[in-house]
Amino acid sequence: MLITNIGQLVTNASGVPGDVAVVRDAAIVIEGGDIAWVGPAAATPRTHPDTVILDVEGRAMMPGFVDAHTHLVYAGDRSEEFARRLRGESYEQILASGGGIHSTVAATRAASSSELVDAAASRMGRMLRMGTTTVEVKSGYGLTAFDEMRLLHAAVAAGQRASRTMGSIDLAPDGTSHELHEWQVTVGSDTRPTVVPTFLGAHVPDRGMERADYVALVVEEMLPTIPGNADFCDVFVDRGAFTVDDARRILTIAAGLGLGLRLHAEQLSHTGAAALAAELGAASADHLDHATPEDAAALAVAGVVATLLPAASFSMRSPQAPGRMLWDAGVTVAIATDCNPGTSNVESMPLVIALACLEMGLTPEEAIWAATLGGARSLRLADRGRVTPGAVADLVILDAPSYLHIPYRPGTDLVWKVMKSGEWVG
Repeated sequence: MLITNIGQLVTNASGVPGDVAVVRDAAIVIEGGDIAWVGPAAATPRTHPDTVILDVEGRAMMPGFVDAHTHLVYAGDRSEEFARRLRGESYEQILASGGGIHSTVAATRAASSSELVDAAASRMGRMLRMGTTTVEVKSGYGLTAFDEMRLLHAAVAAGQRASRTMGSIDLAPDGTSHELHEWQVTVGSDTRPTVVPTFLGAHVPDRGMERADYVALVVEEMLPTIPGNADFCDVFVDRGAFTVDDARRILTIAAGLGLGLRLHAEQLSHTGAAALAAELGAASADHLDHATPEDAAALAVAGVVATLLPAASFSMRSPQAPGRMLWDAGVTVAIATDCNPGTSNVESMPLVIALACLEMGLTPEEAIWAATLGGARSLRLADRGRVTPGAVADLVILDAPSYLHIPYRPGTDLVWKVMKSGEWVG
């Protein structure tokens, strides 16, 4: 396929944080699901006579969004808890009364596996239509060895179900007029958003269990079964959840099993979890609402990505993470939705980009980079988040002339077409 007449193409080609490396009046050649060539349209190489040609009529184009922090597999509804927070109750008060994560755990355990997969696939389908082509999905609403494994399997199955729900879109070849032919929906195995499963058995201790006993359950029964079923292990370190020492024990064992490491760090209070992420060389420290300059220095030196979640702070009406401070300290920054039923029921990465700019102080270029290549680095994926030869052809075409319209027009559906692994979707 040849995509041409791209008014503004975000490539992230340099790899330098915040440098979106725009090519104007650009074209892209795609072969076998990967990007084969990128450059000015005037320099487009000769292509095969049967090449599909798409003229995007000056629209902007960019890499697919990489959402590096979600909790997409769950059952139940916590809209009433959302209203309780708006009436003045704190997250901790709701959690202590049996709500919060525990209410989602109860609903999730009661749901069948097919119900969990169907619901998660619907969420992924909507996210794909909004440009998210890679999504990290955590367990954490099972809290038993059986249910945590069930959620990890459901996450991967939901990605497959999303492909059947969304289908792919084929274009008939046209080497002369550059006109769009009628869209024809077919089913393709590579059109699902790539799912990166993360084990979050240490989300909160199960109700009725002492924290130490639950940590032992995670370490002795859950973790040995996780390799091959998840890419990462995460721990929620905060009030009402787990301590730094708990996390160190769990994550040290997880690293020994070959799992990548992630942490929920410094969200509700400052615990020292960011320093632990640096100590252990974690891939990512997430939230960081209460991170300090000392934390930023440690994360920068250790190469830990700061995955910031502006929609969660927005939803909880709490102070945003110090994104400007972290960026200026040299920390690699990603932004993600934190899509979950209680504290960030947000599926839109374009909205998160706008919030990162308007609420967190990032520039449009920094936020776009953090939502694409920053997310890929958070997940240690080298083949996406950029538009360069050899990268997977995960692409978003905006119905706008510039990427600047994403933060400029929050809440507007600006995604015109989405490509996943070289196939059009949605």
